[in-house]
Amino acid sequence: MIASPDPLAFIRENTRLLPVPHAPEIVLHVADEATALWQKTEDELEAIGLPPPFWAFAWAGGQALARYILDNPHVVAGRRVLDFASGSGLVAIAAAKAGAVHVTASDLDGFAIPAIGLNAAANGVAERIEAVRDDLIGSDPGSAVVLAADIFYECDLAGRVTQWLAGLHARGATVLVGDPGRSYLPRDRLERLATYEVPVSRSLEDAEIKRSSVWRFTA
Repeated sequence: MIASPDPLAFIRENTRLLPVPHAPEIVLHVADEATALWQKTEDELEAIGLPPPFWAFAWAGGQALARYILDNPHVVAGRRVLDFASGSGLVAIAAAKAGAVHVTASDLDGFAIPAIGLNAAANGVAERIEAVRDDLIGSDPGSAVVLAADIFYECDLAGRVTQWLAGLHARGATVLVGDPGRSYLPRDRLERLATYEVPVSRSLEDAEIKRSSVWRFTA
């Protein structure tokens, strides 16, 4: 549970509503600098060791996957979609704008859930996005399309997510991944669909442009 008395006010006070660089059709409440917001979040909750505020930035893999969905709406149009580890809700919003009938946006960060709601409303798709704070790994959400971006950065988590997503693919789901070349991306189980040069914050990615690809599970 979020200890803050008003997480929505915290998000509004510490972010700005801006177009996403590689998907300017979408606007997000984003922060200017990661470390400062991270410190403010820990101060607000009177806690240390919290996860980074992934919800406050448009990460490279998410931008790539959002761009692909917007350019290829047939992938999600008329279908039920899961955006796993949704963060800001960027990919979920892209799916809703591309015609998905319902999008579940899941994340474990307590600030991500209200952030997703704010961002969905800012893009006029709130009625088709449901933000949930659940650990879905190992479950079958029943979605026809499963989207995941920027999740293969840690070994143990990547292993669990890979097995889960491969299982969803095996039962018939379309599983797409957005990734800028993170260390634990399971390339041997994936087919590359598209590659983009994505503008990013140097403070996040140690670069101003990050080559990022969209992949589909094939095994």
